[in-house]
Amino acid sequence: MGTDSSQPLALLIDGDNASPRIIEGLLAEIANYGTASVKRIYGDWTKPNLGGWKQCLLEHSIQPIQQFAYTTGKNATDGAMIIDAMDLLYTGRFASFCIVSSDSDFARLAARIREQGVTVYGFGERKTPRPFITACDKFVYFDVLGSSNGQGEAEQGPSSKASATRHVQEEAPLAHPALIMLAKAITASADEDGWANLARVGAHLAKQSADFDARNYGFVRLSDLVEASGIAEIARVGDHPKVVMVRLKKSAAAYFANWPTQQ
Repeated sequence: MGTDSSQPLALLIDGDNASPRIIEGLLAEIANYGTASVKRIYGDWTKPNLGGWKQCLLEHSIQPIQQFAYTTGKNATDGAMIIDAMDLLYTGRFASFCIVSSDSDFARLAARIREQGVTVYGFGERKTPRPFITACDKFVYFDVLGSSNGQGEAEQGPSSKASATRHVQEEAPLAHPALIMLAKAITASADEDGWANLARVGAHLAKQSADFDARNYGFVRLSDLVEASGIAEIARVGDHPKVVMVRLKKSAAAYFANWPTQQ
């Protein structure tokens, strides 16, 4: 999925379902997808639980939207976000929306925005229900956002990469779900010689699973995960910039060719 960092996007944050600790990594991440010309956060600002957000709103020019909790047990914040999102959608000004929440109530909103041909990026905790994750074009977990500011690679030494590799390949190396998806994406994107452009592989992975992200497995880039996976060979061709090509190793190709019979 290609992105244009100059495209306008709308950032909508559910203050009840996000911590201010994510804001630096969040803004660095969405800068890869476009320019946040609208940045809003929703919640009942009379409540003490949102106090932590108040310190960073002015610094990052995020507009707080007040929404009183009219009825106990009902989330008025979700309703306000959904209404605003639809109003913004119908302006036709935005190439994409970033919805920050771990609440499944936004699944239908994400699906509706995508029906309009607009890209949806979701951000939330690991506990986020699958319906919301799969309704997005791409979903990023809060705990990997730190890698987007350039620190992730520096902090990831050989020992952490080895640990991540063991995580990907633990117990049943080729049967790990991440490797199954990777193998399918390489096969689907490959030419007659078996080589596939890694950018196309990445795009195919995004279509398979909105939350497939190399950072979830301890790697800054998809190429790092491919190299550590042990199932593919990798080549860099051309100059300025080099194009990364990948191909399944013969043993892995034979294994995955018979995968349905091995489940």
